[in-house]
Amino acid sequence: MPRKWVASPHYRAAIRVLKEARLSAGISQRKLAKSLSKPPSFVNKIELIERRIDVLEFIAMANAIGMPPVILLQSMIEALPERFDI
Repeated sequence: MPRKWVASPHYRAAIRVLKEARLSAGISQRKLAKSLSKPPSFVNKIELIERRIDVLEFIAMANAIGMPPVILLQSMIEALPERFDI
């Protein structure tokens, strides 16, 4: 059963942006995981909303995708639903 904070529309929107950035960069889940020295399931579980990402993992993923973390974060903020309750 998904936890409410993991399955929230806000979290889903943020992860959707992260996944789109990865795909736009032409990087597979496997390649991203390898560049992070993680197993492929690490990226897969994040993108399937089965695992929450922390801020340091976010920075590492953004850098591995080739996108400045600040720019990726701004894209995530812009994708959030209007109402923001956590």
